[in-house]
Amino acid sequence: MSSSSLMSLPDLELGLQPGRPAVLRAEPDGDAPGWAAAHHDAVRDAATEHGAVLLRGLKLRDPAATAAVVRELTTGLMTEREAYAPRQDAGERLSWSTPWPANQPMRLHHELSYARQVPGLMAFACLCAPAVGGATTLADAATVLAALPADVVARFEREGWLLLRSYDDEIGASVAEAFGTDDRAAIEAYCRANGIETAWQPGGGLRTRQRRPAVITHPRTGRRCWFNQVAFLNEWTLPSEVHEYLVDVYGADGLPFTTRFGDGEPIDEDVIAMINEVYEMHTTRVSWQDGDLMLVDNLATAHGRDPYEGPREMLVAMADPVRLTATADPGWLR
Repeated sequence: MSSSSLMSLPDLELGLQPGRPAVLRAEPDGDAPGWAAAHHDAVRDAATEHGAVLLRGLKLRDPAATAAVVRELTTGLMTEREAYAPRQDAGERLSWSTPWPANQPMRLHHELSYARQVPGLMAFACLCAPAVGGATTLADAATVLAALPADVVARFEREGWLLLRSYDDEIGASVAEAFGTDDRAAIEAYCRANGIETAWQPGGGLRTRQRRPAVITHPRTGRRCWFNQVAFLNEWTLPSEVHEYLVDVYGADGLPFTTRFGDGEPIDEDVIAMINEVYEMHTTRVSWQDGDLMLVDNLATAHGRDPYEGPREMLVAMADPVRLTATADPGWLR
């Protein structure tokens, strides 16, 4: 559905601004799930065309009401695996947002882009907007790709990228939280099935290594997208004092997580800084109101979060699972 056909719908008010998500002003008359069911196609088309769509007026107040609406707008909710940080379960396959420090920005990224099966759609519901800050940041993945240096893109497209993780019970998700079990055999079976190398450490810790494509083809639009967490999960994105502390405690080879080029070579700090700078150049910000719901095309649009003050209650759902199609298949993807 085109922008013009969306705007012609008599009971929807569509706000369109260049570089920003579509805004649909809902009037559910007390039946938010019914409204979502009736406008499913229009909402989904807006998310595909604009990369994200903000639904304002649903007046969502709790997980149950949010889940009822999200189910009407998606084709299947996912259970998260390989989480880098534990989330608090909110029931009905929803969770509370990642407990990232309020005074630090969450850099732009694509959810679970290091997994083989990823959410095609993210749903974010605001039950309580913060007093100051806390906007969700968004960036179009195809635009970011076009803005990155051609030689950097070519290398990542050819080699992919590596995620290196060291699981323990101190920082980030534990082994059991990430894989949904503490059974070694089950964890090893999952990792084999998903192309993850494992190395158990003395004391029960686990180190993993996985190679993933950095550039994908969007299955619905055919656009080439920069889709990864190369910068977000790299050690150089951490505040300098945090990086120094982690290296001192865990060593350069035992960091909770970091990323590398697909051939295993470390990524220079200036490359990570450049990627984050390109993201920032193409970032738009969505400020929240209580009761809002936003659907984000996870393949087409990176998301993050600004620092904030005061309570901020956000629910998250991962939906519409897809397996990625890289723009090139050099052999190691098979």
